[in-house]
Amino acid sequence: MDKIAVFSGNAHPELAKDICKYLKVKLSDIFVGRFSEGEIRVKINENVRGKDVFVIQPTCPLVNDNLMELLIMIDALKRASAYRITAVIPYFGYARQDRKDQPRVPITAKLVANLLTTAGANRILTMDLHAGQIQGFFDIPLDHLFAVGVLIDYFLKLNLKDLVVISPDVGGIKMARAYAKRLSATLAILDKRRISPEKAEVMHILGEVEGKNVIVVDDLIATGGSLIEAVQTLKKAGAKSIRAAITHGVLSGEAIGLIDKCEDLEELLITDSIPLSNHKKHLRLKVISVAELLGEAIKRIYNEESVSSLFD
Repeated sequence: MDKIAVFSGNAHPELAKDICKYLKVKLSDIFVGRFSEGEIRVKINENVRGKDVFVIQPTCPLVNDNLMELLIMIDALKRASAYRITAVIPYFGYARQDRKDQPRVPITAKLVANLLTTAGANRILTMDLHAGQIQGFFDIPLDHLFAVGVLIDYFLKLNLKDLVVISPDVGGIKMARAYAKRLSATLAILDKRRISPEKAEVMHILGEVEGKNVIVVDDLIATGGSLIEAVQTLKKAGAKSIRAAITHGVLSGEAIGLIDKCEDLEELLITDSIPLSNHKKHLRLKVISVAELLGEAIKRIYNEESVSSLFD
C-alpha cells in the first residue's frame, strides 16, 4: 500500500480516520482552511506524485462549503501530479434534483457530476445514491456501494419474527426488496402524496402490516416529517413494532426532536456517512459505521480488484 494516499477535508475527518485504520495507512497531511474573507485555502503537505489518491469528503451540510472543499482539493492534487484521484463521497449531496419534474428547474446532480469531472476526479466512490440513474451523469468510472449489508447485520442479531419491510414510495421498492430478501420478510409499500419538497402525506398502505414487526427503509432522512407520518399511519394500521433503517441521516431542522418525541418508533438506524455529534444522547437513534465497507472498496480499487463482489 506504499502508493496509496488518503486525504480528508473538514466534512467528516472521523470517518476518514476510521477508514485509514481499516486500511492500516496513515491519513495524509493536507491543510484545508479559509482566507480572511472566507475563501477556501488548500495546501498539500506531502508528495503525491504518481500516487493513487482517495479524497474522503461527503457533501453533507454545510453542503456548499464541503463541495467546494472537495473540488479545490481535487484540483490541488491534479496539479501535484497524482496518478489517479478518486473522490470518495459517502453522501452525494444535490442529488434530489436529478431530473426536470417541473418547468424551469435545474438538474443539480448532473451539474455536480460535471464539476467533479472538470476539477480532475478520475473516479467516484459513493453509497446509496438518491436515484440510481445519477451514475449515468458521470463520464468517469463510478462505484456505487449499498449500506444494506451493514444495516441488515444489526437486524439479524435482533432475531425478529413476522417481519415486513416497508418502502416509503414506489421508487424505493428495489432497496426494500433487497432488505426483504435477506431478512426473509414480506414487502409492503406506502402510497404517498408529496405536499412540498420536505413533506408528504401517506394515503394508503399496499400490503399487510397488522400484528407485524415493521422496518421502514429509505436512502435519506432530512426533516423527518415523512418518517413520522409513516410511523403514525403504520401504527394505526396495527403494526406491532416499527423500526427504520435509513442510510444517510441528514436530520435537518427539528428532525432529531421529532424522532425523540415519536414513541411509536422503536429505533432509527442510520450510518455514519454524515457526521452526527452527541447521537448517544438520543435513545431511538443508532449509528452503524460504514468505514469498513468504504475501506474494503478503496482497497479493491487500489488493487484493481472487483468491487461488485462485495455484494455477493
